Amino acid sequence: MNKIVPYYIEVSNAQRYYEGQYICGDVFLSKRLKTQNRILSVLSDGMGHGVKANVLATLTSHMALNFAEEHRNASTIAQIIMDTLPVCSERHTSYATFTIVDIANGKVNILEYDNPTCLVMRGGNIYEPEWQQVQLENVDHEGRSRTLHTCCFSAQKEDRIIYISDGVTQSGMGSDKFPFGWQRDGYVDFVRQSILNDRYIPAGKLAQRVVDMAHTNDNFDSKDDTSCGVIYFRDARQLIIASGPPLDEKLDKEYVSKVISFKGKKILCGATTAEIFSRELNREIKDNYTEMENDLPPYSEMDGVDLITEGVLTLSKVETILNTINSVNALLGKGPADRIVELLMDSDRIKFLVGTKINQNHHDATMPVVIEIRRTLIARIAALLERKFMKEVDTEYL
Repeated sequence: MNKIVPYYIEVSNAQRYYEGQYICGDVFLSKRLKTQNRILSVLSDGMGHGVKANVLATLTSHMALNFAEEHRNASTIAQIIMDTLPVCSERHTSYATFTIVDIANGKVNILEYDNPTCLVMRGGNIYEPEWQQVQLENVDHEGRSRTLHTCCFSAQKEDRIIYISDGVTQSGMGSDKFPFGWQRDGYVDFVRQSILNDRYIPAGKLAQRVVDMAHTNDNFDSKDDTSCGVIYFRDARQLIIASGPPLDEKLDKEYVSKVISFKGKKILCGATTAEIFSRELNREIKDNYTEMENDLPPYSEMDGVDLITEGVLTLSKVETILNTINSVNALLGKGPADRIVELLMDSDRIKFLVGTKINQNHHDATMPVVIEIRRTLIARIAALLERKFMKEVDTEYL
């Protein structure tokens, strides 16, 4: 049975490429295993920079993610990966390093090979987990180190795990201020001060601050690929989206009650949906014409609701935007669909409440082919949110 943990787990990262390159030699991969109440996150740093480093890091990170999903024992995972990774004949090191963070039911397991040691912050204080060495069997005749490090601890709310590539700790190397690089002490002090200055700083914002500071240390001319991942255990931000009238009008009161009693932000998608809420709550709908788009009707407002938009056309554009962007911090416009995406990206647990009454307008042969039945469209949006942005999504039909 899965253990219910009293927090949400936010995973985010930030990167800056080696100066002059258009692809990063560091690779992040993360996966949420919903049925296991488990999250896996991997950072791999490929040797060198550019395309070759990216290919090596991509290979390593995919192996690490897949093997970690299949095996729980650190020695087993390490043995398989190290037996598979190619070795540089000149440097006698692996072509890529890796950090694997495995979180299941509140228990954290970290496995590292040649990346800077993970930093664990408990609030504004440094938490030192007990690290163990994993010495692999079989001698590596190439002269490569076969020693990895692992730790295990139980997470608490307001814990953060920060994991980086060596582009962070080596930033500024050779400068007057940091002749030997920023090093771990400088980086740790910066992270600690950032949290003390902003107790609830989001994972993505903290990761970006670390990368930006490393870039500053390099006098804005990055000497290596620079990456920072942050995992933050915190209270969840919740959102409910109601769209479409219930199958039976007798369910209207229940429909409205489920949304109004929801503890989080609220969006209504669809004119009929909004009319049901207006009638049941005796509240006025006010159109807002300040942010107009040529292809979508304006959004509206109502007391107790954060946003009201048109239905299927707007949701179709939401799906398009989600397919286009690659980060929760992506720049968005100000139209109705962009506002929905902004709220989706700012939320952790998202509930779709979908009415199943057929809207005959959606079967008009003169309407665009891209318009589909609401429930199918929402199912695709939910899948995108889970797979691409690691959101927790639940869908209920009425």
